[in-house]
Amino acid sequence: MTSHGTKRKRSNEASGSSAKRPDKSSQELTTDLIMKQTKDVIKKIKQNIAVQDSTDLKAYIIDQISNMDMMNKSNTNRKKVTIGIFGRSGEGKSSLLNAVLGERYLLPSGSSGACTAITTQVEGNLSDSNYTADIEFISKEEWDSQLKDLLLDLSDKTEDKNDDMTKIAIEKITALYGANAFKKTLEELKKDAKSAKIDELLQKEKMPISHSNGSNFAKEISKFIQHSRSNPGNWYWPIVKSVAIKIPNPLLEHIVFVDIPGTGDCNKTRDSLWKSKLGECSVVWIVSAINRGTTDEDPWEILKHCVYYMTQAGECKSINFIFTKTDDIDPEEYIRNEWPSEEEKPDKDLKTACIRKRNICSKEAVRESFENSKLKKKMTLNIFTVSTRAFFDKTLCLEHSDTEIPKLQDFLKNLNNSINKDLARDYVNEAKGILSLIKSVQSETGNVVQTGVHNKLEQNLCKALEKLGWQFDMLCCVLEKCLSDGVEESERLCLTSACSIISPNLPHGKGGFHKILKALCKNDGYHWSNAWGIDLDLNMALSQHMHKNIEEEFDSIFPVHCKTGKSVQEQIEKFSIIQSDTEHPRASMFYHIDNFIKREEIKLKRKLKRDVIERKKEISLSITNMIKDAMVPYYAKAAHFHGTGSMKKMQNTLTEAIQNLEHDMFKQAKAEVLRKFRDLEQHIKDTLESGLQRAILLLSETDKIKLGKRDSYLVQSN
Repeated sequence: MTSHGTKRKRSNEASGSSAKRPDKSSQELTTDLIMKQTKDVIKKIKQNIAVQDSTDLKAYIIDQISNMDMMNKSNTNRKKVTIGIFGRSGEGKSSLLNAVLGERYLLPSGSSGACTAITTQVEGNLSDSNYTADIEFISKEEWDSQLKDLLLDLSDKTEDKNDDMTKIAIEKITALYGANAFKKTLEELKKDAKSAKIDELLQKEKMPISHSNGSNFAKEISKFIQHSRSNPGNWYWPIVKSVAIKIPNPLLEHIVFVDIPGTGDCNKTRDSLWKSKLGECSVVWIVSAINRGTTDEDPWEILKHCVYYMTQAGECKSINFIFTKTDDIDPEEYIRNEWPSEEEKPDKDLKTACIRKRNICSKEAVRESFENSKLKKKMTLNIFTVSTRAFFDKTLCLEHSDTEIPKLQDFLKNLNNSINKDLARDYVNEAKGILSLIKSVQSETGNVVQTGVHNKLEQNLCKALEKLGWQFDMLCCVLEKCLSDGVEESERLCLTSACSIISPNLPHGKGGFHKILKALCKNDGYHWSNAWGIDLDLNMALSQHMHKNIEEEFDSIFPVHCKTGKSVQEQIEKFSIIQSDTEHPRASMFYHIDNFIKREEIKLKRKLKRDVIERKKEISLSITNMIKDAMVPYYAKAAHFHGTGSMKKMQNTLTEAIQNLEHDMFKQAKAEVLRKFRDLEQHIKDTLESGLQRAILLLSETDKIKLGKRDSYLVQSN
């Protein structure tokens, strides 16, 4: 491949085309050339094979070529990189995304705290030039239950009422029904003229929106993701579960943005959704206004709260910390408070100099915080300082590059290029496998020799599977020991851990804990307290000792972005039924057999790589899920207590439940982790065994398919 790339590049340099496309690397040119050659060869093979032929060999080739056509044309099955965006309302998330995508007013900004509980997803529309959205609503039953609870929160006139939940109740009701609607009774709200439209939307479950014009599209979706305090009523975000947006933009070819909510909403449906989205994130963007970004703990606290779902139960590899509103600065004030000395004060372009100076200092501060955090072991860090306003408004003082929006756009382009190279590599690998298979069965070597080769491959397969089993046995022993320690520690400390959630030391001046506890019980053990600025997760508190005891080994067995020497993925990569020290002449049958088997192994391993990531998430989550399942009946029981003494009854119910369950639920969680790990082992073995056995059987076919010299060369040279 390298030799082809060099020739192509020199040819371009001679013709002057390299000057026109200086950003096109020789590797990309090589990929283009190989893809073109490969498609030509595959087209020729397709013409030489009749669909009605029923031999296993021809059926296999037809099937593989069909899959390759789908791989090349289909947008729906392409790999996607999910980028999660964190940040409080007002930090400039929507403006940032609009600027990066070059659509100044596409996404309206949410102005309400509770509104941020909606999960909003943005990806590319690769089918046509329309702007589309799917609005998914919560169920009517769920909204009816929520509305009753909101009105109960508003009716609380005691000194111990929860101001945070009262504020959320007012925001939701006024958003839907209009000003002062929060003063109405349930019956009055149901008779309100707006109730008919609300019920209509709730019955739909999903509502599609499509426009060819981005401005009209933005206006229509705003009522589902935005809130206006100056014009309340007919804002439907309180009944929205999620919003999935698609826009015609090449930067989103393989990328999905997900706005991750930073606050809970006493809503099991939304809670489950955003946690699942966290597990899909390969990258996170933390967005914070620069005037408080270096000291603001909120983004880091949200990330700390979510890091388990993104790493141990996810696949996140990197963080982009993004400072926004960098042009919002008073130069004189900044110089007075932050400039090193009067002598260094710039003579001209004072504001630009201050912006650049603050940008540098802010990046250094965040990098220092990151270097001293546990996140460093799990993720890599990039830092950007952006001004979306200066990016769109050329009259402002900043250079285009100083806005750093182009850097973020380059970041997305590089992600897309990387995935496109992976897709091209997979396509070419499939073609090479087909070509090697054809060449191997074209050999005139006797069947006796071929039979001996196939028998040897069968033996190698048995040995390789046996060796893989030994590796999994060792990994399972390590996990079992860590889990046993975790069970012992959990049984000893679970009640103490639970009390920090069930009966905490209340923050000074914070009341209404009985309502927070009730929300936690109604939400199956989880509630994010906006007023306290913390998340309350009883299931995680109960499972924390098991997670802590397996974390180090689990990260070694399922690392996110590095080799550990004993990871599952590394065991799969080492698996092969080809003798590594065996070399054959390129024209021989043995060379083509080895080449075909290697290509099949590569294909199977790439499929398993995705499977391992998904199964890893299930294995990690099984600890907390088993504990949650055991606790759910008691959460439901506790949630039904009302009136005087209800908080004490809820606390007693949960405490007694933990005491009753502690001897069984942790052992059951351990057993579930080990069961799922063994299931993963069996899935890997079955996939490799069935895939390679079929490959070995195909090699026994004697059908001849003609190849031209150029096609044969492509097989031999790669």
